[in-house]
Amino acid sequence: MIFISTGMINNQSAVKTTKEFLDLGIKEIELSGGLYEENIPDKIKKFKKLASFQVHNYFPPPKVSFTLNLATFDKDLLNICYEHLKNSIRLSSGLERNYYSFHAGFLIDPQPKELGKKFKKRKINNKQEAIKIYIERLNYLSVFAKKEGVELLIENNVLNKQHYKIFEQDPFLMTSTDDALYIMKNTPKNVSLLVDFAHLKVAAKTLNFNPVDFLKICDPWIKGYHLSDNNGEYDTNDLITESSWFWPYIKKNLEYYTLEIKCDNKSILLDQKKLVNKHLYQDDLLAASSFAKKTI
Repeated sequence: MIFISTGMINNQSAVKTTKEFLDLGIKEIELSGGLYEENIPDKIKKFKKLASFQVHNYFPPPKVSFTLNLATFDKDLLNICYEHLKNSIRLSSGLERNYYSFHAGFLIDPQPKELGKKFKKRKINNKQEAIKIYIERLNYLSVFAKKEGVELLIENNVLNKQHYKIFEQDPFLMTSTDDALYIMKNTPKNVSLLVDFAHLKVAAKTLNFNPVDFLKICDPWIKGYHLSDNNGEYDTNDLITESSWFWPYIKKNLEYYTLEIKCDNKSILLDQKKLVNKHLYQDDLLAASSFAKKTI
């Protein structure tokens, strides 16, 4: 399925965004972020017969903002994270969706208002210890998810040059190929990768590695994608185009593709979905048709 994210429309609830998407004919919707609303899971479930949903990251939106970080050294924050993640997994199961996806952890605990913006410099936790507890917690959560019939997909983080300069090192997990590979190799089979192409483009430029190598090496664990584009400097959720860098490397047999595009005109999202559909399916159909004609 090719989903469109509600997360790019943060000035209203996902319930309102879902209604607007349905009015446009958008029936595959990734639930992400939006304003808090009472009883939002029950309200969303009322649309089950009209739409297919994918639950992602901060959904359902918390009443009190927090930073989702399974690598935190803060036990109080960890309990909040566990509660949110279990609720999201339950909702995924209730919406009859096989996956729940969320971002990889941090070596710091950013304030919620910092997310997507400039971080303040602070002490960085020991990376080896953070990865150790992150994997332990993923393993614990995977057991809960398995009982709910849900697979966990971890999204690669984004690191831009501004944050690298502030911390003089990478303060995030799973921005690099080595991180992603190590974590995937040490987690159960129901923990896999959601690759955000835009995150990967920025992180690769910042850390000076080849993003194609990341895709090739991590290929066995890739179960979904987030699609948007940028200039390689910042994660800006720009429109994808025919010349977007990732088309030759995208796997075409998955159940999870999401457009994370910022645009004021929601009808443009339909054109974006057509572009993804073309590259995933129509190009292969045209090639098969051409081959059939040649063999007749």
